[in-house]
Amino acid sequence: MRLPVRLPAYDVPVTPLRRRSLQTETALVLLLSLGASAIYSVLSIMRSLSTDVALNKQTTTMNRSQASASWLDLLYQLVGVGLGVVPVLLVIHLLGREMKSATTWLGFDGRRKGHDLALGAVLAAGIGIPGLLFYLATRALGANTSLATSGLGDHWWTLPVLVLAAIQNGVLEEVVMIGYLFTRWTQAGWSWVQVLMTSAVIRGTYHLYQGFGGMVGNIVMGLVFGLVYRRTRRVMPLVIAHAILDIVAFVGYALLKDHVSWL
Repeated sequence: MRLPVRLPAYDVPVTPLRRRSLQTETALVLLLSLGASAIYSVLSIMRSLSTDVALNKQTTTMNRSQASASWLDLLYQLVGVGLGVVPVLLVIHLLGREMKSATTWLGFDGRRKGHDLALGAVLAAGIGIPGLLFYLATRALGANTSLATSGLGDHWWTLPVLVLAAIQNGVLEEVVMIGYLFTRWTQAGWSWVQVLMTSAVIRGTYHLYQGFGGMVGNIVMGLVFGLVYRRTRRVMPLVIAHAILDIVAFVGYALLKDHVSWL
């Protein structure tokens, strides 16, 4: 999908909230969601570095099993996915108090299905292929852990739950980190460069548990996604791209872990 060469001015709705209130609101939203993940991620990498085991000899397991009983584990996973989208509902509620339709403003709707799907697929390919090569390179250099993107075991529900988890990740991260923060921080008077860089660095930080490669790779992803959003004013293509990336990573690992040595 071809995008405009120049970045358009990023106008945001007028808000009655003062700069301080806007910054307090965004800080609280982050601390209830991805900002908290960033803090725990910093602690996680500190713990990994404090051991005698090299970083690339350690394994980071995502989507962990939570119970030995299959039905209870499934319940845990579904509750986790459901609660994971609550911050999205919160920011839509907060923005919706000041505008007619927060989802329309964010571009988080179905008005341009074909365009969003096509752009999302292009972004997923453009980020995913170099991202895989970068992951392998940073792991070889000792800057990243080995990622086990599924620790759910073999159940009839494993693949559907991994798909749901991937979609939840895409919705949470893109609506909050891009749509919401770009709106609120611009309303607070931040320059678009400040918004873009801060959002990308936070994104990278909450992936630091994977290692320094995971952090750098996700900062780059945040910069690309932020620029695309500023041009298109639509968060849905970013959600689609992120979901595709995670579905491939989660489901691909679950299907291939016993057949591909470098996984």
